[in-house]
Amino acid sequence: MAKKQTAGHEQLGQFAPQFAHLNDDVLFGEVWSREDELSAHDRSMITIAVLIALGATEQIDAHLNIGKSNGITKEEIAAEITHLAFYVGWPKAWSAFNRAKKVWSEED
Repeated sequence: MAKKQTAGHEQLGQFAPQFAHLNDDVLFGEVWSREDELSAHDRSMITIAVLIALGATEQIDAHLNIGKSNGITKEEIAAEITHLAFYVGWPKAWSAFNRAKKVWSEED
């Protein structure tokens, strides 16, 4: 089961309370919790792929950590980023590898 998300409320609750609610309670609370449709592991794989494709570097670190906690292995993330390199561009993949390496090296 996906962990309760509170980043929206913690980081934007005072400034943008509606956005914080939509992020934490709707996106993560309702959508991510539907594990009978897609597992948290698969949602993480999809989300990471989209963030890499968009070059959304500010969000990628958090989602790599979420993905790791949702069971994505070092081998899976390496295969995903390698596959994406041919579709989204080598520089985006290289950047993603640098970030993923930090997250998965913590287990070594």
